[in-house]
Amino acid sequence: MQAFFRAIDDDKFHLIFSYQAQLGLRIGEVCKLHLSGINFQTRELTLKTEKAKVVDSLIIPMPLFTETVNFIRLHESQIEQAGGYLFFKDSNSIRKERFIGPNYVRGMFRRYVVKAGLDFTYDISDESSPDRATRSLHRLTTHSLRHYAITRFAKQTNGNLVLTCRFARHSDPSTAMTYINTDRQELYDQIGGTFGVSQALGIRVNCRHIIQQHIERCGHKNCAPERATPAVHGRFSCVYQ
Repeated sequence: MQAFFRAIDDDKFHLIFSYQAQLGLRIGEVCKLHLSGINFQTRELTLKTEKAKVVDSLIIPMPLFTETVNFIRLHESQIEQAGGYLFFKDSNSIRKERFIGPNYVRGMFRRYVVKAGLDFTYDISDESSPDRATRSLHRLTTHSLRHYAITRFAKQTNGNLVLTCRFARHSDPSTAMTYINTDRQELYDQIGGTFGVSQALGIRVNCRHIIQQHIERCGHKNCAPERATPAVHGRFSCVYQ
């Protein structure tokens, strides 16, 4: 994530992607952010959830809020011309709407991903319409930033599903679960932590004790613990028998 943000050389897109990575906003929601939705006294952000069509609110983290205020001060005239939309369209844009277009943002995201050396594909699209050409499917998209935000929030709250659903603005907990990414090593570490390192060490010591007893009974000097193999019934058979 740090490599991606270091590659961004435009303050508008840095702020757009920061809202996605820190508050999990969907691409359509972040493009339509309006000054009227920001309470500059409480740092509260009010927005209409894109899918559920309901009004939700989130608190803007202080670093993100500071970046937002600085951006507004620097681009006050453009924001005013855009009717208060925070992320105004470019002056040469032919869009009817005064805010930046989602597809344009997606294109800039791809540009910065390539610049950061993070552009990886995993498959080719299977288009059902003969009029549409196949396209590469990229591992990282603008929606990946939303996944990142939700995963990070869930881990920070120790997997509190209720809070995570509120943060992600999901009415169905099962939907929020699909956004939380956990890698294999993290799963293994948690399994080990759950059953306790001391217990695992105790089992290991006990196994070595059983193997040593086999060596003493066997009488073969060359029968090392790693060469003593457990049989089906829990006994050990010597490799020289």
